[in-house]
Formats: sequence, C-alpha cells, structure tokens
Amino acid sequence: MTNAWKYIVIAAILGGAGIWLWQSLAPKGGGSSSQVAVTLPDLTPMAAKGKKEFDAVCAACHGVNATGTDKGPPFLHDIYNPGHHSDEAFFVAAQLGVRQHHWPYGSMPPQPNVSVEQIAAIVKYVRELQAANGITARPHTM
Repeated sequence: MTNAWKYIVIAAILGGAGIWLWQSLAPKGGGSSSQVAVTLPDLTPMAAKGKKEFDAVCAACHGVNATGTDKGPPFLHDIYNPGHHSDEAFFVAAQLGVRQHHWPYGSMPPQPNVSVEQIAAIVKYVRELQAANGITARPHTM
C-alpha cells in the first residue's frame, strides 16, 4: 500500500470516528414529565402568571413543566441555560420563530398572539424552573 492510500484510509477512519462522536454528543429528543423528575419551585407572582401562560401556549410542544414532547424540546436542558440562550432569545423565538438548530423537531413558527408581557412572564417561569433544577448561567462554549 502506498503512503497516499495509507493517508486516505487513516483520514476515512478519523472522519468516521469524528462523525460518530459528534452524533453521540448531540442532544437527544425531549421527554415527558413522566420520564423526567422535575423540582417545582415556589414561584414568584410573575413566574406563576408565566406558568399559566406557558401551560396555555407552550406546553403542547415544550411539555408540562418544560420537559419537552415529540413536537418540541425541553427547556429543562443545559443547552437553554441563560449563558447559551439569553432571555432575548426566547423573545425572538416567540415573536419571529426560530429555525431548527439543536434538535430534530423542525423550526418553531412565530407566535403572533403572544404579547411581550406574556413572553416576559413565560421567560420568568422558565428561568425559575431551570434554577430549581440546577440549570444556571454558564458561558457559551459551542
């Protein structure tokens, strides 16, 4: 075997290993509240309002207590920590929609019937729920 072929074989093996590693580290689909133990915090009044809004508007896709469904990702995942997805990212997603980028669910459409005040309350709820479940701000490393 010539040196060129050796390098091609080595490159193919390394490339395959890299793809396998990348896929194995990618976030998997969301669960449901029956699969995920969730610590429910005592909510501030604004977060309690946000929970009601979340349950009415978001839970069909993002699950009860933000645990995800087969239609949308869980927000109780470290990928949504405030250092990676800021509060503003939630506003943009609700107002403009967001293309699929972390999960296999497809793109999220805009939610034009949800007001800025409702989004603010929903974000407050999600952040308090995350904090109670150990999801805190960490620097973005991806």
